[in-house]
Amino acid sequence: MSTDPRFDGPGPDETWRSALAEGHFLLQQCRRCDACRFPPALVCRGCGSPDLAWKEASGQGSVYSSTTVRDRDGNYNVSLVDLAEGARMMSRVESANPDSVHIGMKVDARIVREPEPMVVFVPAEGDAS
Repeated sequence: MSTDPRFDGPGPDETWRSALAEGHFLLQQCRRCDACRFPPALVCRGCGSPDLAWKEASGQGSVYSSTTVRDRDGNYNVSLVDLAEGARMMSRVESANPDSVHIGMKVDARIVREPEPMVVFVPAEGDAS
């Protein structure tokens, strides 16, 4: 009986979290259709191939959509960010007034630890949008 090697060792979520803990922002890229994806999974969402490889993300992206969450402890932003590699992820844009975050805004990824490592974005230097 053969086993599927995708189930050997840590799963894609654990691999992603471990890379973040080491300061690496990784994305999965399909070796069949070349699509990059987030969140991590066992198969490509585009073509269904199980042949996925990990690659370092550039960290560059643009805001696809954004909202400001108003809270007693202060306002914060929640955004969908289109990454340069083609994947889209939900996070927040920091170092900017939440109301100033807008669609098309160029952003750069940062890894923060609070308390677990996570990816957040900051306005890209020189963003004129």
